[in-house]
Amino acid sequence: MKHVLLAVLAFIHLPSVYAEERGKLVFEDKFDRNESQETTEEIGNGWTTNSKTRAGGHKQVDLKDGAMHITMNAAADHAVGVGHVAEFRDGEVEMRFMLEDAQDVLGVDIADPECKEVHSGHLFKIDVGTKQIVVDDKKTGIMNMKFYEARKANTLTPEQLAFIAAQKKTFPFTLETSKWHDLLIKVAGDNVTVSIDGKPVASVTAAGVAHPTKRMVRLSVGRQAWVDDVKVFTSMVAVQK
Repeated sequence: MKHVLLAVLAFIHLPSVYAEERGKLVFEDKFDRNESQETTEEIGNGWTTNSKTRAGGHKQVDLKDGAMHITMNAAADHAVGVGHVAEFRDGEVEMRFMLEDAQDVLGVDIADPECKEVHSGHLFKIDVGTKQIVVDDKKTGIMNMKFYEARKANTLTPEQLAFIAAQKKTFPFTLETSKWHDLLIKVAGDNVTVSIDGKPVASVTAAGVAHPTKRMVRLSVGRQAWVDDVKVFTSMVAVQK
């Protein structure tokens, strides 16, 4: 028994040479709060939306039953954007989500608003639908300023269009609707891996993923989606001295 106790104590006091498996928690929201009124958006906890600029101020995000319900308003000219500052280089983004209709899609857009190479800081995006997962390297592709400006001017060449299309990787996947699922996005170097309910469903290596600083996590919803238990971790690398 004495030897067992000494072994346990030795383990507890080992130098911190291993980082926590999940890394350091930089942001968390369980949405376990109530709004004071139902007329305007009142998400709280640092979340921002594009409802004022793209939906005429109509409420598109609602806190209901301890979760965030996102619904694109008929007056909106853009998908609902719901964002939060969460800075990391390598790390993990996880959340629970539910899609109620086969046409619904939940987009998770990783951005760096300080990066001027791309429009609005878009780096890469994961679109989770009921039939497929799409990973889009926006820094290299469609949101790169040279392509973004050319698209606005309607001057994209066939070669450029083909290059942009190649930055999107599609992975067939069947998702059950009206059921809560666990989403995990893991970023390591230039690779992003997407897992749903503990099962890896997509993996992509791309320049946008390798961008040194991710500063925001933005949710993008073109119809409706439910989101809960959002967590963002930044990887911690422990070095023995």
